[in-house]
Amino acid sequence: MQKTLPLIATLAALAAWPAAAQDVAAPVEAAAAVSADVAYIFNTLLFLIGGFLVMWMAAGFAMLEAGLVRSKNVTTQLFKNISLFAIAGIMYWLIGYNLMYPGDWTVTGYIGELFSPKAIDPVGAGLAEDGYSAASDFFFQLMFCATTASIVSGTLAERVKLWPFLIFTVVLTALIYPIEASWQWGGGFLSEMGFSDFAGSALVHAAGGFAALAGAIVLGARTGKYRADGRMQPMPGSNLALATLGTFILWLGWFGFNGASQLAIGSVNDAADVSRIFVNTNMAASAGAVAAIIVTQLVYGKIDLTMVLNGALAGLVSITAEPLTPSIFAAILIGGVGGAIAVFVVPMLDRMKIDDVVGAIPVHLVAGIWGTMIVPATNDGTSFATQFIGILCIGGFVFVVSFVFWSILKATTGIRVSQEAEISGLDISEMGMEAYPDFVQAK
Repeated sequence: MQKTLPLIATLAALAAWPAAAQDVAAPVEAAAAVSADVAYIFNTLLFLIGGFLVMWMAAGFAMLEAGLVRSKNVTTQLFKNISLFAIAGIMYWLIGYNLMYPGDWTVTGYIGELFSPKAIDPVGAGLAEDGYSAASDFFFQLMFCATTASIVSGTLAERVKLWPFLIFTVVLTALIYPIEASWQWGGGFLSEMGFSDFAGSALVHAAGGFAALAGAIVLGARTGKYRADGRMQPMPGSNLALATLGTFILWLGWFGFNGASQLAIGSVNDAADVSRIFVNTNMAASAGAVAAIIVTQLVYGKIDLTMVLNGALAGLVSITAEPLTPSIFAAILIGGVGGAIAVFVVPMLDRMKIDDVVGAIPVHLVAGIWGTMIVPATNDGTSFATQFIGILCIGGFVFVVSFVFWSILKATTGIRVSQEAEISGLDISEMGMEAYPDFVQAK
């Protein structure tokens, strides 16, 4: 491909020569026009391909959660995942995108344009000088918004009411995520300070984790999860095969998540950098899984598959803040520490009686903070102090707003199903259908 593109430009320039025989600059201008067109096409393709890879992560979250909840709650989790994705699509178009990326009317640096639906290119009206199509950018950015909402779903599984959860999803995708993301990706005050978050360890993953933590605290633990004597009651998931499949789907989707965040592939250097990001992303995930294998064997005497799955995901979250600049060895260290963090934080949450059904808080919140804080070790364009300030601003805003909104929902509509409904399962009480009806009847 490196040899093909110059050849295309040269042929185009020669073809333009007779029509501009009096203009010696015509071949150069024609070649430049072709190069701009090629860059536009490839950049747009990067957004579209990256976008549908990240969209595929929605399937990964659905399968992971379906596997880690009990069989009586699987249908409800599947419904929550498809509904939150649909809600995110509409709310991010209606409000979120132009709130995140400041337009003509702004509150500079803090909040972007309010209540303005995102417009895309008219039919047949792409402009090469734009660098990429507006529709491809919107599609790609939308997937990050939906991912943030997916993180909340798993933590609050098996006891949250559906409608309050969906209402919170509206607020998260229309307001909370776009506002905090605008501070960095919209050119806001964190960006001006020099904060760095390449693909969203803080802006997406930690933000989703903070929203989930606030919900878990307000909602409380599942019935029977913590005994009166302080011991934790294990509640195994229904299908580890589905959970493993979900992890592999997420792992695959992450190449779009991180790789397309390069935002360009119209040059040789950009193509090389995207390839480098792919490699570092994969190595961090591998290291996270291996670290979880080793730690669980040493600490518990047996390997825990669910911890290994979350270890891989924690490695992915950890490298997301800066997947470009680390060496392969550094990527392995970053991902490995993330995987170990996930293993150690799970029992810490249980000691605090914070019930996180799928381990989203260790994976997305804590590993996201780790990944964001370690960025200056490989990227000298920022500092540890700046990264810490960014985490405080993002975490403080998302947690406080989420906590307040969950508390309002609890005081008004209620956010928790009855104890009877929780015991019988949300599939029957909330949905009126079961994921495994034949299996349940057989038992």
